[in-house]
This record gives sequence, C-alpha cells and structure tokens, in this order.
Amino acid sequence: MPTEERPAAPANPGWRTEHLPLLSAVSMAMLLCAASAGFLTGGPDSALGAAAGVLIVTVSYTMSTLVIAWADTVRPALLMPLGMLTYVVKYSLLGVILAFGVHIKWPGWTALGWGIVAAVVVWTGVQAWWVHRRVVQK
Repeated sequence: MPTEERPAAPANPGWRTEHLPLLSAVSMAMLLCAASAGFLTGGPDSALGAAAGVLIVTVSYTMSTLVIAWADTVRPALLMPLGMLTYVVKYSLLGVILAFGVHIKWPGWTALGWGIVAAVVVWTGVQAWWVHRRVVQK
C-alpha cells in the first residue's frame, strides 16, 4: 500500500500564531477594564465575575488557536477532527460549569456573562481586523 506524501511545511509556520501577542495584550487590557467596570457597578463579586468571563474566553480562544496551529503543522488532515474535538471539549466543559453554576447564588454571575459576551465581541473583532490587515498588506 503506498504511503501518503505530505506537502512541504510552509517556510514560515509562525503566521498561524503571530496574532496571539496582540490578542493577548488586548485581552489583558479588557480584563482590567471589565474588572474595573464590574467593581464600579457591583462591587468585588462583579469585578471578579467580569474578569473571569474575559479570562475564560481568552484561554478558550488561545487553546483553539494553538491546537489548530499545531495540527496544521503536523498534518493538515488533522485540522477538522482536532478542531472539532477542541470545540466539543470546550463547550461541554462550559455547559457542565453553567449547569452546576445556575444553582449557586453568587452576585458575580451576571458580570461573568457580560464579561464573556464582551470578550467574544472584542476578540473576534480584533482577530478580524488583524486578518484583514494581513491580507491587505500582501
């Protein structure tokens, strides 16, 4: 049985993750802003909740980026299965946390939700801007 020939690796595989430093810096700035807004609107619990929401999205999106980048460098055929597995694990874990979390009476839950929403919007926007800027430069 013939072996499958792999395509040559790109000259610069770093392009897959070169946006992470910018997105990490934006996420940390957003974490500080979310914590400040949470504190001003609801006290320490809301500050912690808002910051945790931003951190959840940052870790989740960074993990996806790294898994997908690794799979693409090792074997591009692994992209879809590993990408889907990553999303299934992440969203299953989030679902379990939320299923148990709704029974906990913690004042920071609403702020955590708003932190997640804001971080998703900002991360997606910054990544879209970065991709657009990279494509236009070529």
